[in-house]
Amino acid sequence: MKNSKLKPKFNNGWCFAIVNGRLAEIYFQKKYGAYGHCYVKRKKYRSKKEQKMIDADIKKFQFIYRKGYYIDKLTGIKSKIPKIEEVFPGIKNKNRQFMKS
Repeated sequence: MKNSKLKPKFNNGWCFAIVNGRLAEIYFQKKYGAYGHCYVKRKKYRSKKEQKMIDADIKKFQFIYRKGYYIDKLTGIKSKIPKIEEVFPGIKNKNRQFMKS
């Protein structure tokens, strides 16, 4: 494994990736890195543009997710996921209103 103190370079957003051998959408923020993923099926994305995005992204992003850590298979960088309250401040606030009338 390479130096685990390095952080992968991300912008804010999401991309397609291979996580634990399956196609997934992975979500990240520049300040925190990868903070979540969800598995998807390739046949859900039908347009040629989406298929090209999938092909381009899965060549660059391949991860293993175990016990709260993402490990980049291509570079060997290991990064811990942040607490959900850090990424989405105010999520535990009980006085928060979802829709204002």
